[in-house]
Amino acid sequence: MALFNAAERRFAKAVSDLAYTNPFLPERIGREREALGPEFDEKRANWNLHASSEGRHPNVEAIFQRSDRLIERVRERLTKGEAASDGELTLYEDLVLFVLYQCNREGFDRTIDEGIALRPGRKSTVAIHDDFAASAARFLSIPGRTATAPAELTHVFALFFQIRRAFKNIFRFIVGASAPAVRLRAEIWQSIFTHDTRRYRRTLFRRMADYTTLVTGPSGTGKELVASAVGLSRYIPFDPETRSFAADSGGSFFPLNLSAMSPTLIESELFGHKRGSFTGAVADRRGWLEVCPPLGSVFIDEIGDLDLSIQVKLLRVLQTREFTPLGETALRRFEGKFIAATNRDLAGEMESGRFRKDLYYRLCSDIIETPSLRERIQDDPRELRALITHLVQRILGDEGADVAEEVEAWIEKHLDRDYAWPGNVRELEQCVRNVLIRKEYRPPEASRARATEPRDALAEAVRSASLPADELLRRYCTLVYAQEGSLERAARRLRLDRRTVKAKLDREMVKQLLGRPGGTGVASDSE
Repeated sequence: MALFNAAERRFAKAVSDLAYTNPFLPERIGREREALGPEFDEKRANWNLHASSEGRHPNVEAIFQRSDRLIERVRERLTKGEAASDGELTLYEDLVLFVLYQCNREGFDRTIDEGIALRPGRKSTVAIHDDFAASAARFLSIPGRTATAPAELTHVFALFFQIRRAFKNIFRFIVGASAPAVRLRAEIWQSIFTHDTRRYRRTLFRRMADYTTLVTGPSGTGKELVASAVGLSRYIPFDPETRSFAADSGGSFFPLNLSAMSPTLIESELFGHKRGSFTGAVADRRGWLEVCPPLGSVFIDEIGDLDLSIQVKLLRVLQTREFTPLGETALRRFEGKFIAATNRDLAGEMESGRFRKDLYYRLCSDIIETPSLRERIQDDPRELRALITHLVQRILGDEGADVAEEVEAWIEKHLDRDYAWPGNVRELEQCVRNVLIRKEYRPPEASRARATEPRDALAEAVRSASLPADELLRRYCTLVYAQEGSLERAARRLRLDRRTVKAKLDREMVKQLLGRPGGTGVASDSE
């Protein structure tokens, strides 16, 4: 007799697969659907779009309960000496680990929340490890079979802690439920755990500092937030003897923004300096590369602005893991992870000689691109309200509900629907602050002109594929009419009946295109 019957095997395989699937990808929900079959709740399927729903979702809970019951049945069969293949034992272990994770999820969350108040470098005991170890020993230690090594269970415990931290950090730093925001979360998760979580569990968890993460995207799109989510979610080993983790997860991220810093100061901040090595160096200073522990991350924002002389030194760090502080000759080692960000076109910068190609090819092992605010809003207009609410809460706390409605109403009334938000989320935050203080926001006139220029708006809409077919035809007919100046000529060029062209014309858009503030600007039927 097999360890699993056919139905049990299908369920166990689905749970095994979903446990190693990126939780922010549609595939995760698909595997939940596969596991539950007709019992899957379609109405509330997408828990992975909202941070508040994950812990109480009925589909996850149903899979947990069914897995728990199946584990008891299979363990009883194993205890009685039932034969089992290596593949069946792997499925059983994956089921056990899924249940252990769900049982300890709230305990991990409490540990994470308590850790926020810890000073960097301070350790605290993690009480939930004892319950985890006892449960793991009960289910994975089967008489007559090779037990899972204690070191592996300790590693799994540390991995579970990392998964919870990553999940919470990603939702903490990336707000919104539009497709671009969801894709960004999935990319961050992949940057932390790679696309193959099984391989990550086996070997890559200890090698991720070898891979530099480069965050690209327009200014104001939250590149430092992405870097924070990656840097604060690294794997931290657990010591069962002291019942503590090897490092404090909250004090391991060291950001450096290059804006308005001189090359000497940048070099000092990165590499450190010896007293007297330059004017103003009145004491020895350790740079971020030395301060950062092996389990930490150094983040350089606007790396595209880095002076060529410093690029050479940074390249050496990434190649050899060695550096020398200013004014010294002794080598230091950098063991942490390196994260960089830029809003520049590095391909163009390399072509012009302003950025070293060899440095770029040390940075590009893992690239994350942040979407613009306009992309997010065009995909889902509700994204604007979600971001406004988040920003207001961050500024005012729990008293911001009325302000969020006020800001949204002001934007709807005074800014064009196709406003480009050239400053992205950073500009939106300043808009919120302006409306809060002055009950108005004055965007840059050049940005306003670009946003309201019909040709640019149409071109952007075509690039983003954000218009329904009828709206696209309406705008295009209007543009061709404005260029031709005649319904007859526009109809011939469009290969449409002139009455169809006239019916599709947007009078306001015609006035903008022709620069006619008065009158309709649209030809009469007798033209």
